Amino acid sequence: MNESVQSKEKTINIAVLPGDGIGVEVTAAAVKVLRAVETRLGAVRFEFNECSVGAGEYLKNGDPLPEKAFEDCRSADVVLLGAMGLPNVRWPDGKEMTPQLDLRERLDLYAGIRPIKLYHSHDTPLKQQGTGDIDLIIVRENCEGLFSDRLSKSDPQTDEVHDVMCISRKGAERICRVAFELASKRRQKCALVDKANVLPSMVFFRSVFDEVAKEFPEVEASRIYVDAMALYLVQRPEAFDVLVTENMFGDILSDLAAGLVGGMGMAPSGDLGDSCAVFQPSHGSAPDIAGKNIANPVACILSAAMMLEWLEHPETVKGGQRIHRAVETVLQDPDLRTADLDGELTTMQMTDKIIDKL
Repeated sequence: MNESVQSKEKTINIAVLPGDGIGVEVTAAAVKVLRAVETRLGAVRFEFNECSVGAGEYLKNGDPLPEKAFEDCRSADVVLLGAMGLPNVRWPDGKEMTPQLDLRERLDLYAGIRPIKLYHSHDTPLKQQGTGDIDLIIVRENCEGLFSDRLSKSDPQTDEVHDVMCISRKGAERICRVAFELASKRRQKCALVDKANVLPSMVFFRSVFDEVAKEFPEVEASRIYVDAMALYLVQRPEAFDVLVTENMFGDILSDLAAGLVGGMGMAPSGDLGDSCAVFQPSHGSAPDIAGKNIANPVACILSAAMMLEWLEHPETVKGGQRIHRAVETVLQDPDLRTADLDGELTTMQMTDKIIDKL
């Protein structure tokens, strides 16, 4: 390659956090796909910097999120994360270690983007839902809500413990704006999921949503209580486009919605801030199947595709689109599935099928 071409290339630094359990396997799959995409792109190169973070790192060195790893994430162009935490590795107060939440909060990754798409009718437990019928995005506020008090201490011998739900104007405005901007580029429907019939914090959230809605007159805005939304997602998920909600509600509904399209192995996500982002599958570390080469890599591979599109370089956008098309092509065949979807492909066999379609 001549010097003039080399000088135009952009090197993208990607911090890779395999984490725990199957995180190691699915990030290896995603990196393999990214390496394959890289050979098909011009003007960009990927530089991967692997960092040890998670419950395993805590067992080795006493810190699930070492400061060096955090700084590597902060200085990277973007972060790709596998899965973190192990059920039997906990803090003295009984809570699981969640360095992924620490990353969100310390980097102010306030927008959790959770795409939910049905690639084949084979994958859904719902009757009469066909390929592409379910196509929605849950926009989860990541840094406030009921998680805002998660680091508080309590006496296990006490008779009463309180968790505080925090909704700030700044937090509500920016997450609602992200949701409306997404909806304006899709089917122009945005629904707030709240509990404004009971909780004052949700009444406030709704009032901010209504204010932001005025900035997007082309988008149809609606408001739905979270319990009703749990029902509607099962009854008529095809009716929804973009849903925006509080942290805990988003956490719960994301898992429910993933179940409609094949489970957590089909659910990618991105945690976005104003200047940095972390992309990861929505699933956990699944230690019961770790090391068996049967984990579904699709969610992590789709997260890598979201990552490339978020970078907004013309070549990375093309790369993300290539991955999305390759996944869609592979999943058109209902026999090409991993064990979680009653298939026989291993993690790397599924990965190679996707690479073959790039």
